[in-house]
Amino acid sequence: MNDVEPSLHVLLVEDDPGDVLITKEAIRAGKLVSTLHVVNDGEQALEFLHQEHGYADAPRPDLILLDLNLPKIDGHGVLSRVKSDPDLRRIPVVVLSTSNAAEDVLRSYDLYANAYVSKPVDFESFVDAVHQIDEFFAKTVALPPN
Repeated sequence: MNDVEPSLHVLLVEDDPGDVLITKEAIRAGKLVSTLHVVNDGEQALEFLHQEHGYADAPRPDLILLDLNLPKIDGHGVLSRVKSDPDLRRIPVVVLSTSNAAEDVLRSYDLYANAYVSKPVDFESFVDAVHQIDEFFAKTVALPPN
């Protein structure tokens, strides 16, 4: 394995196992060294972010990739809580959703999402989109210090 320190800690909040697998492959296939942490519902996302329950040793993510259609607490609920929390609000959140609905896009930006990306339907385009997000936040953006 690579001895290079991870450039990003990315928290993926996604309940679809196929999308989790594709995202892992996209991160792995990229030339960047990012660590991907995965939770499967909105409640787990908030526990991870607050280092509660089984996530006491969880690192603070540099980036959150957030699906909207989640069990327990949906993506908009997670986004609202993250962006209203003074300790979390600076973490960039990219909504990564199958929805192209204008109301989902508008609501996400109203809740201060940093970006909204519609999940491409084909494998190669999905991998490319995730890789571009990872590369943009790892190489281009100045992220707030943890």
